[in-house]
Amino acid sequence: MAETTLPEELLRSREKIDQIDSDLLNLLAERFALTLRVGEIKATQSLESFDPLREAQKIEKLRALSSSLGLNPDLVAQLFTEIMKEVVKNHQRLKQQQQ
Repeated sequence: MAETTLPEELLRSREKIDQIDSDLLNLLAERFALTLRVGEIKATQSLESFDPLREAQKIEKLRALSSSLGLNPDLVAQLFTEIMKEVVKNHQRLKQQQQ
């Protein structure tokens, strides 16, 4: 198999993508840490784990921001819906632990 040399610009771009991916995961971990605290507050105050109004408002804002940034709003809504599902699961688990 012939050895190919990749263009330096491609390699630099890939390195930047890798760094951004790492940054995104770090931000996601920070977000989950904050939502864990929210879940603890909800559990101690006997509040519902799922707030459909808050979630709908949040998704709508994210859709608008996505559009303004040239991103696919459907993709962003799908990603954040999955993130929020996981948050609700974590909140429900915390609530069960409080009982």
